Amino acid sequence: MANSELGKKWIAKRTLSFDSSGIRKIFDLAAKLKDPINLSIGQPDFDVPASVKTACIEAIQQGKNAYSLTQGIGPLRERMRAEIQQRYGQTDRDCFISSGTSGGLVLTMLSLVDPGDEVIVFDPYFVMYPTLVQLVGGVPVIIDTYPDFGIDISKVEAAITPRTKLILFNSPANPTGVAATEQQVRDIAQLAAKHDIALVSDEIYSQFVYDGKLCTPADYNPNTIVIDGFSKSHAMTGWRVGWVHGPNEIMQTMIKLQQYSFVCAPQPAQWAALAAMDVDMASYRADYAHKRDMLVEGLKEDFEFTIPGGAFYLFPKAPRGSGDEFVRRAIERGLLIIPGSIFSQRDSHFRISYAAPDSTIERGIECLRELARS
Repeated sequence: MANSELGKKWIAKRTLSFDSSGIRKIFDLAAKLKDPINLSIGQPDFDVPASVKTACIEAIQQGKNAYSLTQGIGPLRERMRAEIQQRYGQTDRDCFISSGTSGGLVLTMLSLVDPGDEVIVFDPYFVMYPTLVQLVGGVPVIIDTYPDFGIDISKVEAAITPRTKLILFNSPANPTGVAATEQQVRDIAQLAAKHDIALVSDEIYSQFVYDGKLCTPADYNPNTIVIDGFSKSHAMTGWRVGWVHGPNEIMQTMIKLQQYSFVCAPQPAQWAALAAMDVDMASYRADYAHKRDMLVEGLKEDFEFTIPGGAFYLFPKAPRGSGDEFVRRAIERGLLIIPGSIFSQRDSHFRISYAAPDSTIERGIECLRELARS
């Protein structure tokens, strides 16, 4: 039987509703270009802090290379539990260590969403959200947040049906960098509690909030499930260490599922994560705030955008035509940015990552100005 025929016969139908990530295609393209202006990658531009590297090396040398407990090494979990208890004061809140925040998201969907359940997702969204919902048989219910990417609680309430199981919330957000206001966070938390709907808060950019402090719905709704990790904050994207905290019964279900899927996060990286919790992130946060300000100042005359309050992304509107077309023109000039249609049902914007050296950002600003004015 030909390979194409085998594919049609054997490949699960759940995989046919989506394509490979458009971001991966941009990464593949970047590898082929000579000296590109790369403002596409959602990965920190600094190296893993020295103390974190040392902790990982010591763990390896000390023989801490086997499987860990599925829920994570004891010292890391105890440290996290102490911080969670101090912050929230909730006795029924537990945590576990996931294989990256992506692993935490997958386990959340497997634990909470049955086929036919509806999951509210805000557009623009992190590229994985609708796909993960569909993979477990759920139905993504997309709520448009254009033009300023703020959450209109009346739209959310209007979208709730008897099939609504979960609201998926992300702040600071990828791809917009927008941080929800305290009132928006409180509203979404209270709405989920009112309708007895699960609320998942993806807080992977919690360390990079530039204007004030992180607002989390877990402050207002004790049943909120929070997903976070060390990938973006400590440049540990390849180390795959995330963590999840929420109601104890849900955490135990996710731990059970992790036994039969990811097994555990890499043990040496977990010891490194314990060291990472002692790293002062203030200088890294200030550096990204500076890069944000560079980009905002450099592009404000030629592009429409909402100033990001966190993460390391800007999501401008293409000055004319579609976002995809604008990105194609940019790539022709050696500038790598991501089309907004990857993150949205609209094709009007594009994403810039300013997790890049200042010199690269300056080159990018110059190229974007030329494109806007040509």
